[in-house]
Amino acid sequence: MKIAILAVGRLRAGPEADLVRDYLDRFDKTGRALGLGPARVIEVEDKKNAGRAAEGALLARALPDAAAIVALDERGRTLTSPEFAATLARWRDAGRSEVAFILGGADGIEPALRDRADLVLSFGAMVWPHMLARVMLSEQIYRAATILSGSPYHRA
Repeated sequence: MKIAILAVGRLRAGPEADLVRDYLDRFDKTGRALGLGPARVIEVEDKKNAGRAAEGALLARALPDAAAIVALDERGRTLTSPEFAATLARWRDAGRSEVAFILGGADGIEPALRDRADLVLSFGAMVWPHMLARVMLSEQIYRAATILSGSPYHRA
């Protein structure tokens, strides 16, 4: 099952981009034997600065066909890392070919796109900077693969 991270905006070179790349590379190596991966990042940009609706349209066009959709939103469900891993495993085992994680822009995800999501996920009640949310998501995707593989990385 492939993983796509769809994000509004470009993540510039720097420590955050390095972390995302590192975690997704680790995921690809760990997940391969589990039927998970590869992971990729798809960035969309609203060059006209037309707002949340325009960003939503760009994200919707970038969605892979038949992907399970996970929208990251502060109003979403909080999951433990094992629950998150189990969700990915359940989708993989049900024959889903891809999961698409959506990170909206500064104003969040367009409501109609958020309503299409199979899961609306929150990293807690606090709002996180976009670049850190990408890092946190990438790490949790990698952590899910380590949980499913029985690796000692996750020590809960």
